[in-house]
Amino acid sequence: MPQRLNLLTDRRIRAIKEPGRYTDGGGLVLQCGPSGAKSWLFVWKRSGRRTVMGLGGIASVSLAEARQKALACRKAVAEGGNPLTVRRSKEEIPTFSETVATFLDDHRLAAWRNAKHREQWKMTLGPAYCRPILDLKVDEIKTADIVAVLRPIWTTKSETASRLRGRIERVLASAEVQGWRPEGKNPAQWRGHLDATLPPARKLKARGHHVAMAYREVPAFIDQLDAAPGMAALCLKFLILTAARSGEAIAARWNEIDMKQRIWTVPGSRMKAGSEHRVPLSDSAMEVLKVLEPLRQGGFVFHGRDATKPLSAGALEMLMRRLKVKSATTGGPTVHGFRSAFRDWAGDCTDFPREIAEAALAHRVGDQTERAYRRGDAIERRRALMTAWDGFCAGNDDGKVVELAARR
Repeated sequence: MPQRLNLLTDRRIRAIKEPGRYTDGGGLVLQCGPSGAKSWLFVWKRSGRRTVMGLGGIASVSLAEARQKALACRKAVAEGGNPLTVRRSKEEIPTFSETVATFLDDHRLAAWRNAKHREQWKMTLGPAYCRPILDLKVDEIKTADIVAVLRPIWTTKSETASRLRGRIERVLASAEVQGWRPEGKNPAQWRGHLDATLPPARKLKARGHHVAMAYREVPAFIDQLDAAPGMAALCLKFLILTAARSGEAIAARWNEIDMKQRIWTVPGSRMKAGSEHRVPLSDSAMEVLKVLEPLRQGGFVFHGRDATKPLSAGALEMLMRRLKVKSATTGGPTVHGFRSAFRDWAGDCTDFPREIAEAALAHRVGDQTERAYRRGDAIERRRALMTAWDGFCAGNDDGKVVELAARR
């Protein structure tokens, strides 16, 4: 039975909003990304393996032009040729930045548990770390270019650098499959390649927790934040007072916050454990929100210059460096380490039960059976704990708090 062709129309293409792939027949596919961006793909089987090739975005390639390109590709396949080889000789090779965008779009459903993982990939493969190669054509990227990206952070952020190398390797491997790079050794490959130039990451970083500021130094740091201007300082203070992860705080939205009940509900899509987490808001956390509420423009509580977007993922770490934060006992603390400072304070200075402190950090306590019987989230007992933490951060006591006193 002959394959049906020309299934799409210009009107249908304009109406498509839902992310996914829509076939026109004959291997021609319209891809709609999560952002609404649309592009053309040609899909065929090569040696029994499904192969995908980009044909361009709809802004530059019309439906009629896409069909002509698909026809040429089908002819190449019928003659035993490879459309990728034909395209490489006739069309422009994409830049690394463009290849990353295609890669993230293709893997949005299968590769990540939630949107947070995709944003981590997008951030590390963007200007924050990959600026030297963003505008290079993917077939021009050499080993020296990869080393130039990795070397500045290889000894200072070894875990990030190792993940970044692996992500670059996967993007360049996808470019090879697409026919945008010649087949051969991947310049970001570790074993038998970069391992001859860069030292093993495991020797650079002792396994363990994020470096934390000693909890007794947190009140003085809060004073520094109160004196610092800008959105990042307010976000970091809010993060410390709520014991939240940076990704949870940075992407906080106004519709997640109940100002009357003083509760911030973080959706499961942004939580590490994948479950919704309710955070009781102390007086100082509410003060941060009340400062920002008259300035709200978009949906994000802590936004950048563009109110429609949240602060960048590295904004808080950059603030720490700008404030030249050095802990007298632990050296250079990290943003994530404030969660450890909170947990140490709760264990050393309060009589709150362990499970209340762990629940405040959105950690799972006990086995599956135990969690099934403990269906509540102890929101009011956690509110008392966060109120006590607020008081300590404000320097209102000597750090010794008991649960009953905190609940009065």
